[in-house]
Amino acid sequence: MSEPRRAVVTGLGVVAPHGTEAETFWKRTADGTSSLAPIDREGCDHLPLKVAGQVRGFDADGLIEQTYLVQTDRFTHFALAAAQRALDDARLARADIDSPFSVGVVTAAGSGGGEFGQRELQKLWGQGSKYVGPYQSIAWFYAASTGQISIRGGFKGPCGVVTADEAGGLDALAHAAGCVRRGTDAVVTGATEAPLAPYSMVCQLGYPELSPSGDPERAYRPFTSAACGFVPAEGGVMFVLEEERSARERGADARATIAGHAATFTGASRWEESREGLAHAIRGALDQAGCRPEEIDVVFADALGVPEADRAEALALADALGPHARRVPVTAPKTGLGRAFCAAAVLDVATAVLAMEHDLVPPTPNVLDVCHDLDLVVGRARPAEPRTALVLSRGLMGSNAALVLRKGAAPTP
Repeated sequence: MSEPRRAVVTGLGVVAPHGTEAETFWKRTADGTSSLAPIDREGCDHLPLKVAGQVRGFDADGLIEQTYLVQTDRFTHFALAAAQRALDDARLARADIDSPFSVGVVTAAGSGGGEFGQRELQKLWGQGSKYVGPYQSIAWFYAASTGQISIRGGFKGPCGVVTADEAGGLDALAHAAGCVRRGTDAVVTGATEAPLAPYSMVCQLGYPELSPSGDPERAYRPFTSAACGFVPAEGGVMFVLEEERSARERGADARATIAGHAATFTGASRWEESREGLAHAIRGALDQAGCRPEEIDVVFADALGVPEADRAEALALADALGPHARRVPVTAPKTGLGRAFCAAAVLDVATAVLAMEHDLVPPTPNVLDVCHDLDLVVGRARPAEPRTALVLSRGLMGSNAALVLRKGAAPTP
């Protein structure tokens, strides 16, 4: 029998409030730094949403050709830059690709190109339809990043976009891993978001789960008695997933293996019901990975910051992992970044890969008084040797997903 095709992570590129290089991102995450701050974007000062995780120091002009910049929104600028960094990290250049049809692109997006769309709508109402640029028809679209990465890289393999709520970030990685298992050599995959333009922020104001706090240190504190909602963020991560043997043959390092994934749906803001749905997703991901609950070395929590949702997540872990749920280290580094919608979970995946490489579980910033039966890592990073990580995600509209990662290449059966 032939060896099964497995998808391994060979490269990652980060654009986040903690930094726009993976090394800086990891250092600030491991240190427990918080990048949450008052929103200072033009046109946002009168809005009730006061705190967010903003990407600073991102030089789009220096990273992306003008041809692509004028056609795309900030969320696609993030994706293009992160994708190139992931390819560089994987040392996967055009010369290494046998056929353009052997490389695909899969992304996830939730908010789309709000900044670009707002600018063009202002032209429409202020100056007239003849002043609206032709790229308005594509720049706002959820699939824009997949299309532009594909065009820029010349990738003609399986391409797609997942719009599955916040959990779509994990679903995109699973979809990409499925492409690899079915015959694609490599897939550029991940999620980026830029939801901090005024138009995008107004669209979010209907979410009751948003934190109303204006204090960056208190605005996002999941699993505590002071939990009052989540803080939004921008940024994201792109990965290169490759077929393990192809990666090995060209001398690439398998940093982690996508071992298992499952997704469920329980309905918008039905947080008590998310207990059952999330537990079912966890069990499904463990089954696909061939992983026993006690093999999970670290959990990256969804950590919504809403009391009912936090309780449901803690109970879901107990339901799915049994007694191990009380012993396994749980962390939520996103409390120092903000919750970047579809990109929140892929930022956790990147952190999980780095945590397994550095033998360290990063802490949960701004959280001290944990009021749930979880071994939440707070204060400072915890030395450990995690080899298997569980990443969880839930969406405001009811999607749930779980992803199991194993360190390095999975052992051959």
